[in-house]
Amino acid sequence: MGVSELVCQEVLYTDCTFRPSIKSVQLHRAGWDMTYPIIELNSADQLELHFDDLSDEVKNYSYTIEHCDADWMPSNLAVDEFIDGFNHQPVQDYSLSFNTHVNYVNYCVVLPNDDMGIKLSGNYVLKIFEDFDETNLVLTHRFSVSEALISIQGDAKRPVADPYHDDGHQISFKVFLGSVSINDPYSEIKVAIQQNNRWNMSIRNLKPLFIRDGMLDYDHQSGNIFKGGNEYRYFDIKSMRYQAEMVRDIKYQPPYYHVYLVPDQPRYRGNYFYREDLNGRYYIKVQEGVKRHTESDYVYVHFTLPMDVPVIDGKLYVCGALSNWQCNETNQMTYDFETKSYRLDMLLKQGYYNYEYVFIRDGSRFPDATYIEGSYYEAENDYVVYVYLTTNTSRYDRLIGYQILNSIRKN
Repeated sequence: MGVSELVCQEVLYTDCTFRPSIKSVQLHRAGWDMTYPIIELNSADQLELHFDDLSDEVKNYSYTIEHCDADWMPSNLAVDEFIDGFNHQPVQDYSLSFNTHVNYVNYCVVLPNDDMGIKLSGNYVLKIFEDFDETNLVLTHRFSVSEALISIQGDAKRPVADPYHDDGHQISFKVFLGSVSINDPYSEIKVAIQQNNRWNMSIRNLKPLFIRDGMLDYDHQSGNIFKGGNEYRYFDIKSMRYQAEMVRDIKYQPPYYHVYLVPDQPRYRGNYFYREDLNGRYYIKVQEGVKRHTESDYVYVHFTLPMDVPVIDGKLYVCGALSNWQCNETNQMTYDFETKSYRLDMLLKQGYYNYEYVFIRDGSRFPDATYIEGSYYEAENDYVVYVYLTTNTSRYDRLIGYQILNSIRKN
């Protein structure tokens, strides 16, 4: 497989939008916006996907799901092995925006449902496509289904050893297998640790240090360490009638409202300051409306990051769930020599947002938030531990359990 084909395949099995008119993609447990997209197999749990299409006309959208292995590559399974029902379903739940300056159509998918059930645990990609053509993709989004067969105990703490002692988090945990029978834990068990629902911030394929009496010990000293980062920046655009915190000015320039944020400053040299955040996520809400998914307007948000000179070996981006954790032309900042600052304008739906500034060095694909934001062991983060089981007879990676650990709050 060539490099371009490999990159294309990676995109198809990640969180991605394929059209500029698609905005505000969110996938979470039904009724719980701030939850991660993980449900229990054979339970009443459901996932809820919302997204907007700013093309202002109802499209013939459909959806399906695809099973993936622990590394988010396609499993070698037939569709009827993991789907109970029909593998292609029309998106029938949609509503037109109401009383907004920017017209859009809000779509919703809830699954599993009566027409599409899920038979197996593991990783999945939800695909939205148009005109019954699965190659005509609109968006993709990852989610996971767990069997809850094991228990996980652990914590995220300050690393003991340098060089991460002052700026990292060490994820130590134990896996209790219970009634799960395993012949070779080193080859049959796969573990992944994910920071703040970001699969581009994950550690995979950790091996246990000790095995005894149905317990796997992953108390590593170096292989399980993340940069702690910093608390996310934030802004509130639930109302266009008043300037909330971090908003410097609001102007209406037909046909859009424009929100100018207070200019930010680099934080890599400052002291750590705790502020409760959403770990990079956002919440859709309009202060003067009732139905937030269809009455929240789209406004241009203007970001400013003063810097005396532009960086010469890379690019800066505004990143978070507001950019789908991607770094591309829609969230890349440009340097303004007249004001000596980096600037970006983003069209965003009304609500409450977290974000951060990341740097990608030329020739690299990996975003670095510490370049602007700094990194501190005191920072609050979620770490999701996923445990997969693969045997010679299973033919796929079962997700047999997961646990959310927090660097401040204890289980």
